[in-house]
Amino acid sequence: MFLNFIQNYPFILAFILGLIPALLWMWFWLKEDIHPEPAKILTLSFIGGMLAVVFVLPFQKIVYFYFQDQETISFILWAATEELAKFGFVYFIALRNKAVDEPVDDIIYLIVSALGFVTLENTLFLIQPIHLGQVVDTIVHSNLRFMGASLLHVMSSATIGIMLGLSFYKSRGEKILYTVIGIILAIALHSAFNLFIIREVSGNIFFIFGAVWVGIIVLLLLFEKVKHVSNLKSNLP
Repeated sequence: MFLNFIQNYPFILAFILGLIPALLWMWFWLKEDIHPEPAKILTLSFIGGMLAVVFVLPFQKIVYFYFQDQETISFILWAATEELAKFGFVYFIALRNKAVDEPVDDIIYLIVSALGFVTLENTLFLIQPIHLGQVVDTIVHSNLRFMGASLLHVMSSATIGIMLGLSFYKSRGEKILYTVIGIILAIALHSAFNLFIIREVSGNIFFIFGAVWVGIIVLLLLFEKVKHVSNLKSNLP
């Protein structure tokens, strides 16, 4: 009966499998923030990340239609639409809010948005195998996506957040420059990952996932650095 229910309503199991790792990662990052963010804005940022998936789907179909024979361009444009959508939604939901009162807040909200994005993205990815009754394969696939694509989204969005955090006390012009650089870096990381996965050769997959984990470690170190960014002007006598 349970299997019949799951096959008839595959979205439920797919959503649970997509949500659990996202919640675990969210708990990990939120505990790094010594000044907790408002639950309402965090929730809206997460939902905004999910809405970004719906927003980018038609654009990605257009990209595929016009550039299906140009693999590199397709993946760069796909990555660009996803990174811009994630950033755009969280910018209007959270980053302009007065709750963002310290450098690490930018990183937190962008990571939460990314986790919302991967939750729905993973859900859509897992629906078909669940509907076909491939529950074990589904769990394996969900773990692979959690290890790869999910971590990538966290890393790419956090890259933008780090640049915003580093420029938190700088002038408006410098903030814009840092933001643009962060978005470009995020798109580059995302595009490189997608291209390496598609052109996967024997043993290359382990190198790719290893590189993503190294990136997460670097992200943690940079997160600590952003924690200590201070307003030099306020420290002047």
